[in-house]
Amino acid sequence: MKPANTALLAAFALAAAPALADDLTVSAAASLKEAFQEINAAYQKAHPDTAVKLNTAASGVLLQQLAQGAPVDVLATADQTTMDKAQEQNLIDQSHRRTFALNDLVVVQPKDSRLKIKTLADLKAATVGRIAAGNPDSVPAGRYTKGALEKAGLYTTLQPKIVSTQNVRQALDYVARGETEAGFVYRTDAVLAKDKVRTAFAVALETPVSYAIAPAAAAKNKAAASYVDFVLSPAGQTILKKYGFSPAKGSKAK
Repeated sequence: MKPANTALLAAFALAAAPALADDLTVSAAASLKEAFQEINAAYQKAHPDTAVKLNTAASGVLLQQLAQGAPVDVLATADQTTMDKAQEQNLIDQSHRRTFALNDLVVVQPKDSRLKIKTLADLKAATVGRIAAGNPDSVPAGRYTKGALEKAGLYTTLQPKIVSTQNVRQALDYVARGETEAGFVYRTDAVLAKDKVRTAFAVALETPVSYAIAPAAAAKNKAAASYVDFVLSPAGQTILKKYGFSPAKGSKAK
């Protein structure tokens, strides 16, 4: 195994902790962390014999971990593209693949910023020196950002200002700490950090931000499909709604 791959699996091991026979390991996009912590608690209450272990990272990183043999039972990504890649590699049970939530991409500023940023074009201003955005090669939020900037004809112009981050939460942290004048994150992230950042505007996208979930093809826990059903259930959807996610078509919240 290559050193980089070893490091990747080691990072997974630290995040997921040792898995026991009745453990259900869920790898979820970073933006789902708080919502899935609560979903996991609710699932465990309904299924006391199953302990759910949560591993969060950028969706692209989660895909790499799964492809390299990490013990994952359920994969939840912040986009369809990453799940498509997992499906192409036969890493998931596509018969149980579902779209379970929607979100929005927004531009945020530090809470105390006096800069007036209302459009993507405003990011060209000399007063905007640094912009936090996920790496488009592995972070769905970064890919959505790149697509929006390319459509607006601004990607090449703004690229020197962009600070590439490992996941959407790191982009949020840079803005919250005032290390960048602006950043691209999800609406749900901005809500979680509303005491430190404010939303400047929502970014228009050709492809909506939609989240996908599926049992891993090599899932060792037979409850994987049951967990997916729980996320789509009224109980799971109500928790997602609490954290600002919108229901996907076909999913219902109370």
